This record gives sequence, structure tokens and C-alpha cells, in this order.
Amino acid sequence: MTTLPGPTLGVVGGGQLGRMLAEAAAPLGVEVIVLDPTPECPASLVAREQIVGEFDDPDAVRELAAASDALTFEIELADPDLLADVADEHDVPVNPDPGTLRTIQDKLVQKEALADAGIPVPDFIGVGGEKDLKLAVEELDGVMLKAREGGYDGRGNTPVQEPDDAAAALDELGVDTMAEAFVPFERELSVIGVKGPDGVATYPVTETIHEDEILRASVSPARTDDSVRDRAREVAVDVLEFLDGYGVYGIELFETENGDILVNEIAPRPHNSGHWTIEGAHTSQFETHVRAVLGWPLGSTDLAEPTVSVNLLGDVDEPESATLHNVDSVLESSNAHFHWYGKKQARPLRKMGHITVTDPDAADADDYDALLDRAESLRDGVTFVDE
Repeated sequence: MTTLPGPTLGVVGGGQLGRMLAEAAAPLGVEVIVLDPTPECPASLVAREQIVGEFDDPDAVRELAAASDALTFEIELADPDLLADVADEHDVPVNPDPGTLRTIQDKLVQKEALADAGIPVPDFIGVGGEKDLKLAVEELDGVMLKAREGGYDGRGNTPVQEPDDAAAALDELGVDTMAEAFVPFERELSVIGVKGPDGVATYPVTETIHEDEILRASVSPARTDDSVRDRAREVAVDVLEFLDGYGVYGIELFETENGDILVNEIAPRPHNSGHWTIEGAHTSQFETHVRAVLGWPLGSTDLAEPTVSVNLLGDVDEPESATLHNVDSVLESSNAHFHWYGKKQARPLRKMGHITVTDPDAADADDYDALLDRAESLRDGVTFVDE
């Protein structure tokens, strides 16, 4: 039975996701403590407390567990073995399950597990060295070489089109890699799914727009056929049933040119492609994650109104103090919502915030196109450059 004031939720990671988790937890009567190595991390400004420590620091994680009624994480750099040990020592539930985190942390292990479960994925090959990579490039007619651990926002990925490029690519990423076939996709999609005590649920299928492998915008619902959206939901549900542990999962997908759905990657946490849910869904992905990891009833994942979200990236040539100019242009715009992540330094292409624009009257692809154009125009009107 749920009672208020609520429990204390410990979160490994205190970046923008931890910040938005704390913002969503507060109205529920849930207090949040975050663990992050950066003093005054973004989440520290809204969480009850920050423990300053590395994500895999045993003493810091034990301190977090001792002060919490439940644990979760907002970054895959958390140590699954340590989380499992601490959960047993302090009798504190950890969600998603540390075993799920362990599987997802390694992209090759993740792909192998999904393929073994019958979930559709692109062709892939583990790479043990230059010879393996050359063979993979020949067999798959060019590949995306991926670091098995730690890559995000385009980091840890490099295309390899010719066998002669293998050595240079491995020098860049290291030998602990996997090769994945290029997918001639029609568009990239995302499904934010959730697993909780009531079962599984999904948010509407979202179209994601990337440039240089960094998410720039999301359109919800996706500008694709109903049959494609239905298939994407089916695959996402299969993924959720395969994974262990309560919580929100970001499931990145490819829609191929012939309408098939392939799983790209999974994040065992709230995801950038789900930020639109704060205004665009009846319950945000962050509130849903808090509810799920605490074992509470889930909120509605239904669409409230069509929504576009655009990322606000550092438009600077080198790191500098984060001062955003021309914010009034967003604040004065109807149905526009500004989110600031509280990072003190702007870096090239660093995610600093996002802007969401909604339109309850949008009904077709042309309306979604116009909504996207408006959101991108608002984004392009703000800058970190002191002009």
C-alpha cells in the first residue's frame, strides 16, 4: 500500500536525467538522493542531497543504499555487480535489475541476447582484431564499428567502408568492439517502454532525427504508417518482456525501407527520445520511472497531444561558461516549453537543455512538419555565443 510522505529514492548518476527524475519525484512526495562524481551536478539543485563519488565507488554506493528505500540508475556506468551486492547487504531493491544492466552495458552481449530471444536486430559480428574486422567489412559490405562499452552520442562509433580502413578504426576505438551492418533505414524510431508491477506499457512510437549520431529532434507520434507503428510497439513489448526489472527503458529502432523493424540499442533508464513526454503525455517518462522502480501503480502512457522536442546543444567552438542568450524568444512563444539542465559549462554539441512544442490540433504529417519547423526555429534562435 502506498502512503505519503513517500520513500527516498537513491539514483546513481546526477546528470540531466537525474535532475528530471528528482523534478518528477517531488510532487509524488518522493525524496531523491543522487550519487555523482561532479560536485554540484545538475541534479543536485533539485534533489534532497548529493553524495559526491564515482559511480563504482563501493563506499559511496553503500552510503547511497543506506540512505535510500530503493535504488535506480540514470547512467550505464553504474556497476551492476556492486549494485547487486549492496542490494543484498542493505535489503534495498534495485531496478532495473543489475543483470539487465550487465547485459545492456556490452553492446555485443546485448545484441547476442536479443538475437537469441528472437528479437530482430541488424546483422552483427564480434571483432577480436584487425583480421576479424576486415572479414566483417567484406561480409557485410561495410560496417559501423562500435565500442562494446561506454559509447554514446556518436562517441565510440566509426564507419568502416573498406578492409584497408580496419587498422585505423581499431586504433581509434580499441580492439574491444563489434561490427554492425549498415541499415538502409527509412527513419529512426524510439519507443519508451515501462515495466512495472502491473505489467508492461509503451508510450506512442516516436520518430527520432539524428545528425552525426546525436539526437537533434523527436516527433510524437512518428510520421509513419499505422502498420509500422503497430510493429514497433510489438517489438518493444517483446524487448520489455525479455528484460528483467521494473523501470523505463528507451528502445531505439530502425524502420527499414520495406517497413521492417530492427532494434538498434536499448537504454535501461529514461531516454533523451522520451523528453517529449513531460508535456506530450499524460504521465512523463520520469514520473513513470519513479513509480515503476518503487513498485507503485503506473500512470497513463497515452499521448496528451502531438509534440516535438528539440535538443539544445552547445553551439560553441570550445568549452566556455554556459550563458544562453535570446531565451525570451522561447518564453514568449505559445505552447513552447523550455527545459534547462543546469550545466555550468557549454561544450561543443553538449546537451544543455531542450525545447518542447505542442499542438493539440495537429492531425497529419503536414501538421507535424510545421510543428517540427517551429520547434527548430525556436531552437536556432537561442545561442551560447555572446554576439
